[in-house]
Amino acid sequence: MLIRIYPENPNPREMAKALKMLRDGELIIYPTDTVYAIGCDALNVRAVEKICALKGVNPQKSNLSIICYDLSNISEYAQVSNAAFKLLKKNLPGPFILPTSSRLPKIYKNKKEVGIRVPDNSIARGLVDGLGNPILTMSVHDEDEIIEYSTDPELIHEKYEGRVALVIDGGY
Repeated sequence: MLIRIYPENPNPREMAKALKMLRDGELIIYPTDTVYAIGCDALNVRAVEKICALKGVNPQKSNLSIICYDLSNISEYAQVSNAAFKLLKKNLPGPFILPTSSRLPKIYKNKKEVGIRVPDNSIARGLVDGLGNPILTMSVHDEDEIIEYSTDPELIHEKYEGRVALVIDGGY
């Protein structure tokens, strides 16, 4: 399914469809502030396993990244020292690598660190806020693919139709 959501004013009904799919353990593709990403509820272990299988990633051996809403949300899922807090406060939105906390499921436990990102995109942040917990995220692009593919929601939908429940068209 492909739905259009405008980043400037996300339609609550369309956002609710995406949130229901996340809560049901489905995979979705959504826009970030860079490229489109495949995401799932980061606390749903089966969904995490699904996304790792789709991307050909071993969750025990690979570094995983989550999308958080803001600084307070980050501190629930990663250990934030005073120095890290000051750094985060000055540099958010953006990506960071932090020590994992005990709130993440055991699929993350073998990892000492987790990638954390707070995007500058209202759709991605709205999904995390509505879900109430982070989204595990992996970019849709492969190293050998062109940039247009990873920023064009219609091309992404063609490639992933039937493999993800939803593609959100948030524009190029």
